[in-house]
Amino acid sequence: MTRHLMAIDQGTTGSTVLLVGEDGSVLGKGSKDFPQHFPQPGWVEHEASEIMSSVLVAIRGAYDAACISPSDCVGIGITNQRETTLIWDRKSGTPIHRAIVWQDRRTAERCRELKKQGLETLFKERTGLVLDPYFSGTKAAWILDHVDGARTRAERGELAFGTIDSFLVWKLSAGSVHITDTSNASRTLLFDLNTRAFDKTLADHLGVPMSVLPEVRSSSEKYALTKGVPGLPDGIPIAGIAGDQQAALFGQTCFEPGSAKCTYGTGAFLLVNTGTRIVPSKNGLVTTVAWTLNGETQYALEGSSFIAGAAVQWLRDGLGLFAKSGEVEALAASVESSEGVVFVPALAGLGAPYWDPDARGVIAGLTRGTTRAHLARATLEGIAFSVADLGRAMEADMEGRIARLRVDGGASENGLLMQFQSDMLDVAIDRPTNVETTALGAAYLAGLAVGFFDGMDAVKKAHRIARTFMPAMTGDARAAHLHRWEEGIRRARSNV
Repeated sequence: MTRHLMAIDQGTTGSTVLLVGEDGSVLGKGSKDFPQHFPQPGWVEHEASEIMSSVLVAIRGAYDAACISPSDCVGIGITNQRETTLIWDRKSGTPIHRAIVWQDRRTAERCRELKKQGLETLFKERTGLVLDPYFSGTKAAWILDHVDGARTRAERGELAFGTIDSFLVWKLSAGSVHITDTSNASRTLLFDLNTRAFDKTLADHLGVPMSVLPEVRSSSEKYALTKGVPGLPDGIPIAGIAGDQQAALFGQTCFEPGSAKCTYGTGAFLLVNTGTRIVPSKNGLVTTVAWTLNGETQYALEGSSFIAGAAVQWLRDGLGLFAKSGEVEALAASVESSEGVVFVPALAGLGAPYWDPDARGVIAGLTRGTTRAHLARATLEGIAFSVADLGRAMEADMEGRIARLRVDGGASENGLLMQFQSDMLDVAIDRPTNVETTALGAAYLAGLAVGFFDGMDAVKKAHRIARTFMPAMTGDARAAHLHRWEEGIRRARSNV
């Protein structure tokens, strides 16, 4: 018998499942990519059936790799791409439209209309967020407005809205519960941080009926039991939920106020724990729930850069500069610098701290001597510059320095990127032995709920640092790099 936890990490381009042992070690891993759908420029969609299929394949792969029995699983934790939005039929469980992905920009005009109505301050004060198509509320309203009969059916209580966590719990439990946790709820533009509940005034402004919204629960409790899931026995507790970035913050054991992490995945997301204090941002960040645990809610400041690893994918798939994403580091390291080339990866607009959905990607500083290696290096630098913008905004909001930064996600394994990041932020960067801390965070939350871990100290013991990157650049050199970047940002924002 090998008691273990299962963590389902449902991401933007694929799903990963980890099986986690009692010492926090990974016993098995399975992953499965799924297609992205781009019906129009600026639109990004997922098929819910393809998401669910990828989860089931990843579960099978994890157990095949571990050679252990699913019957020994004591709890399941779920973490997810947060703002991606689904609406489904409560009886059949069938979505009425493809999922609208967090990167999707189709509701930019609706956000502008809400701002013109003078509602930005109201939404900011209650939700901690900005009126941007990134978040879920306007996406849900768009589906209700563009699927025949959907709004009427929603008013009758026939439809359910949810982020991907809600949909997965629904499917894994045969529709027994319609829930979300506070961390995911806080990304919808519908959730009041102070009352920790969905707000009817906000819902009315967005055009989202309260009847479609899930019940909001904590991030660590027994929500439901598995039922009818291929490859799994019935009766496994689903016991942990957190949005991907909050799960990574938890997985990095950033439990104390002031501790910070950055996850480098499709996008890059920098969060700092602010404890039980709600800290409004004055510098273009958002305030969000970190998690709710044992009746206490902790909060975070967050900065989001929409494109990070996706920029490397674009070099690979869009430009064909290399065959595998892992080749980018060696290619970038083959030149000593980008030779003045700047890449602003605003391929889905600009997130924090600019919040400019109309910005476009820019590559500047090209010469006859520019090679694909220079472009590869400029791309890695562009990711680091974007995160440095977030870090400076965060320090301004905190009125103090980030002491250290913990990093995770696939791109954090790129040593050249991490060193340049340390130089641009002028801060020590710690990379753990396992960079899949998003999934580990979900496992830890589930493990606490089912008694697999006996407390936070046991979780801390499972977290280990593999390497630390220290700043090695002079202040003058850093300033010169940042000046190049600021000029690139100006061009990206005036490009339309």
